[in-house]
Amino acid sequence: MFLRLLGYIFGIGAVLFVVVAAVVMVYIAQLSKDLPDYEVLANYQPPVTTRFYAGSGALMAEYARERRLYLPIQAIPDRLKNAFLAAEDKSFYSHIGIDPLGILRAVKTNLENLGSNRRKSGASTITQQVAKNFLLTSKQDYTRKIKEAILALRMERTFSKDKILELYMNKVNLGLRAHGVGAAALAYFNKSVNELTIEECAYFAALLKAPNNYHPFRHTERAIERRNWVIDRMVVNGFISVDEAEAAKAKPLNVSPRGSRTTYIEASGYFSEEVRRRIIDKYGNETLYAGGLAVRTTLDTKLQLESQKALRNGLAKFDKSKGYRGPAAKIETGGDWGIELSKVKKLSDVPEWDLAVVLASDGNRADIGIQPKKTISGKLVSERTLGTVALKGSKWALRRKDLGRVVKNLSQVLAVGDVIYVEKKGEGNTYVLQQVPKVGGGIVAMDPNTGRVLAMSGGFSFSASQFNRATQAKRQPGSSFKPFVYAAALDNGYTPSTVVLDAPIKINQGGTLGFWEPKNYGGKKAYAGPTTLRRGIEKSKNLMTVRLAKDMGMDTVAEYAERFGIYDNMLPVLANSLGAEETTVLRMVSAYAVLANGGRSINPSFIDRIQDRYGKTIFKHDQRICESCNAEAWEGQPEPEVIDNRDQVLDPMTAYQITSMMEGVVQRGTAQKVKSLGRPIAGKTGTTNEEKDAWFVGYSPTLVVGVYVGFDTPKPMGKAASGGGLAAPIFIDFMDDALKNKPVAEFRIPEGLQLIPINAKNGLRANGEGKGVILEAFKPGSGPPTRATIIGFDPSEAVRQVEGSDRAEEAIKSNEGGLF
Repeated sequence: MFLRLLGYIFGIGAVLFVVVAAVVMVYIAQLSKDLPDYEVLANYQPPVTTRFYAGSGALMAEYARERRLYLPIQAIPDRLKNAFLAAEDKSFYSHIGIDPLGILRAVKTNLENLGSNRRKSGASTITQQVAKNFLLTSKQDYTRKIKEAILALRMERTFSKDKILELYMNKVNLGLRAHGVGAAALAYFNKSVNELTIEECAYFAALLKAPNNYHPFRHTERAIERRNWVIDRMVVNGFISVDEAEAAKAKPLNVSPRGSRTTYIEASGYFSEEVRRRIIDKYGNETLYAGGLAVRTTLDTKLQLESQKALRNGLAKFDKSKGYRGPAAKIETGGDWGIELSKVKKLSDVPEWDLAVVLASDGNRADIGIQPKKTISGKLVSERTLGTVALKGSKWALRRKDLGRVVKNLSQVLAVGDVIYVEKKGEGNTYVLQQVPKVGGGIVAMDPNTGRVLAMSGGFSFSASQFNRATQAKRQPGSSFKPFVYAAALDNGYTPSTVVLDAPIKINQGGTLGFWEPKNYGGKKAYAGPTTLRRGIEKSKNLMTVRLAKDMGMDTVAEYAERFGIYDNMLPVLANSLGAEETTVLRMVSAYAVLANGGRSINPSFIDRIQDRYGKTIFKHDQRICESCNAEAWEGQPEPEVIDNRDQVLDPMTAYQITSMMEGVVQRGTAQKVKSLGRPIAGKTGTTNEEKDAWFVGYSPTLVVGVYVGFDTPKPMGKAASGGGLAAPIFIDFMDDALKNKPVAEFRIPEGLQLIPINAKNGLRANGEGKGVILEAFKPGSGPPTRATIIGFDPSEAVRQVEGSDRAEEAIKSNEGGLF
């Protein structure tokens, strides 16, 4: 009976087991139908940080939604892998994807904790976590755990252990916006993974459980406790020795976060942003923020710093000449003024300036408190730095623009509670007063032979305004456009000795528009009468430029302007010969680069090369062909020849002629300040009506630089704000640094061009040397005239000839009004 009873029980148990097993199998089969395809992980491409590099290779900027540097498992050191295994899955390399013993322990623990608020234990292996992180949700229920286990078992049959661990270590969120161990090493310690110490590796493993719970500054003690637990687990599992563990546990966290900044090279904000916009235009937002591109830019870090410094100095100097506008903000100084002052945002990209609050002020000085710095944890330092603003060095502020008058002492300028910008000068805690300029400007420096933009700044501070005045602001170039009118003339039969009348002119615009009467800069006394093209451009004569454009035809001028890339579709009206149509600094610099390089077309570039996440080049700016550059060995063959396939948009002889004429602008014309550089420089000033825009664009044989200054909302800047008085000094400041210790290079004269001595005033051939005699460049088949041909002399005639050189000499007077 007993045996029969046991048989019945066994039979019933067997049937129940079969039924339960069948139900479980049906349930698992049902769950398996909806499982995601785990094989997609074989081609997994995680969001990866895009990085911009300067021309030198230095990291310039990073862009990502999830900061991640994907590292192959071979690049991750064993020390770091062991820390993760000790903390999360010590039997990873031996289990089948799930840990049955771990599951039983988790079930036991969860049963014991029933009714409590403790978090349920999941006993997930690293393989299961990969399944959850990549393919499932984080919902805590048994259905997800079963799916997770099924996927883990399947993944173990498909992928190697190393591949699974690689996916895991590159996916995990470790806090501080860092995803994966590569990005975390940079974010927390500014190191590569192979430089991490035992305690640093253990801290990363500690963060796996919950990064915010072990924040290095908010929960320091808890973070160290968890880190030390990981170190002990590494000892238990035989990964490190006891002595190594004790030494590691004795060390602090030493976290030094890089912060959330995007750019890493000083003064590169405008440049980085321009590259960012171009990448988005070319590849889209997703590729920029998740594609892991490596973008090698054209930025020259030294020139970038110098360009930003020159532009800032020039804008600040002009702004100070207009007087003090008042404080940046006002705060209460009772109690701890440092806390209130810390709430005022400073210019992060002008490190030499500090924010300060005025604590006391009398006639000749003001006592100030400097904005306190923050610790690595983001807390304010407890110390408070005091200083003094002395009247010396700050006298410019006595001119109160807000009051419209000049005051006598600092107490009438600075009041207690004023938040001001100051810059430390000299020894001790002595500062001078500064203010953020209202006037804006842009500067671009370019290699004329390649079109590579070496430096670019679009304003005083990218932190204050991200509007780029070098690439986004469209402004009238004024007289800086004239070289292209003259280049069109020289390319179409005119010579530098061609004489054009500089005298009042009225142009009937037709219909109800009436007459247009352009003027020279400087008023009636600026008329020069019959004048050579060279002197016309040197003295920037508006009226003769209009006559020249009228004689040549504005359709020709417009065609050349478009050929040089200044405009896309220039309206062929005479006013545009004086630079009335708007363009950008970048376009003007690109056009001048064509003149500087001998007439070759220029495609301005901020990017040399772009590589995808695998290192494959997907874009290259330099498209020149060099068929023999990749020879495997030298066998006496000639040096490789790079074929320049760019269009020749201007005759090289014409390019040199206009360059020579613009050298005259520097030597004898409106930009004589630039002579102080002591080098061959060609360039042209530009000033628009009412001094709303001031320009100077110039170049040496190796560098083209354009400068623009003006208010964002155009308004007069004052009589002194001409291209020569405002923009040219910024150019000089930059070029003085940029060309320092560089060999002096002369402009190359094209073969076949003739240099003939002429009279600089009338353009006629001269005998020998002497005052007023210069060497002028003439193309083959042309030369200085034997008689003066005056374009625009008679309103009823296009041309009037004055016979004989003696009569021409008499007729052409300098700065006396000439023939009218």
